[in-house]
Amino acid sequence: MKKYISTLIIFFVFSLTLCVAQSEKPAIKEDFKPSVLNQPGKEYPMVNSQGYARFRIEAPEAQSVVVSLGLGGTRGGTPLTKNDDGVWMGTTAGPMDEGFHYYHVTIDGGVFNDPGALNYYGSVRWESGIEIPAHDQDFYALKNVPHGHVQQVLFPSPSTETSRRAFVYTPPGYDKNQSERYPVLYLQHGWGEDETAWMNQGRANLIMDNLIAEGKIDPFIIVNTYGMTNEIKFGGLRNFDITPFQTVLVDELIPYVDAHFRTNPDQAHRAMAGLSMGGMETKDITLNKPEVFSHYALLSGGVYAPEDLKDHSNLKLVFISCGSKERPDGVKNAVVALKDAGYNAVSYVSEGTAHEFQTWRRSLYQLAPLLFKE
Repeated sequence: MKKYISTLIIFFVFSLTLCVAQSEKPAIKEDFKPSVLNQPGKEYPMVNSQGYARFRIEAPEAQSVVVSLGLGGTRGGTPLTKNDDGVWMGTTAGPMDEGFHYYHVTIDGGVFNDPGALNYYGSVRWESGIEIPAHDQDFYALKNVPHGHVQQVLFPSPSTETSRRAFVYTPPGYDKNQSERYPVLYLQHGWGEDETAWMNQGRANLIMDNLIAEGKIDPFIIVNTYGMTNEIKFGGLRNFDITPFQTVLVDELIPYVDAHFRTNPDQAHRAMAGLSMGGMETKDITLNKPEVFSHYALLSGGVYAPEDLKDHSNLKLVFISCGSKERPDGVKNAVVALKDAGYNAVSYVSEGTAHEFQTWRRSLYQLAPLLFKE
C-alpha cells in the first residue's frame, strides 16, 4: 500500500508540473518590427513573429491610455504603462489573428487615432490600422505583375437626390483591347465601413492582379459602393430597410457602370457578394431581384436555404464563407443542403480567423476563380 501511495504522489506531482508547464505562455520574442501600415518614418506600432503588437503613445499629461482593438474596440483593450519620460507603452496580452485589424487609442476617456499608424474607415469613423503578418500573405502582396486600375466614379442618384461614389477596378489590359467586354462583381463592405474598404483594407485589386498574372482567373471588373442609405447605429441592423439601397444599386449604379465601362450587361455576367452587413444586403437583393445576378456570395454574412432559391432558375453559383472562429458548421451545413437540392454551392472556412478582413481576403481569393465559368 505504501508503495502504491508513493507512486500516486509521484504521478500527481509529475502531472501538476506538466499542467503548470503547459499553462505557461511562451516567452514573447523580441523580434518586433514596425507594422507595414505605419505612417512614413514611424517606428510604432510594432509587431513580432508571434503576432503580438506593441504600442507607444506620447501623452505625458495623461492619467490613462488604453489601445482598443477590433472594429469599434470589440477585441478588448491593451492598457499602456507610462515610463519616466511620459511615454506610454504596452504589448498585447496575447498574439493577434493574422491580417488587418482596426484599433484606436483611449486617452483619459477621449478616443483618438494613433499618430504612428495609417487610417482606415471603419466603425463609422477613420480608425488606425495594423497588419499582423500572415503565413499566406503572398496572395495579396504587391508584386511586379501587370496591375489593373482603381478609379473613383460619381454616378447620379435621383432616388437620393445626389451623386454617389463608387470605386471601379478594371483589370490589366482593359485600356488596350477596346473590343473586349468583361463580367462584373458588385462587392459590398460591412457595417461601419464604406466603399474604400475592399481596395484598402481588403486589397481586392492586388488579389485580382495576382490571380490574373498566375492565370487562375479570367479577368473581370469589380465595383464597390457605399451600402448605407439610412444611417443606423451598431446593433440596429434589424431596422435596416434594403429598398433604398436596392434602388441605388440596381436602378442607378448598374446602368451607369454598363453605360460607362465595357461590361457584358446581362445576368449571366453579373455577380454580387458582400462581407458581414454587405452579405445581408447581397442576400436581400439577390432574393428580391433574381433576374439581375447569377452568382451570389455571402462572406460572414448569413446563409441561403434551398427554399430561398426555388425561383432562381438561372443561378450559376452560391458561395458561402466565414472564419473558423465564427460559425463554420452553419456555413458547411447550409452548403450541403444546397448541394442536395441541386445547386452549385461552395463553402469556404478561413482557418484561424474570425469576423475580420483576413477571412474576407481569403474568401475573395477562393471565390474569384469560381466566378463566370462558362
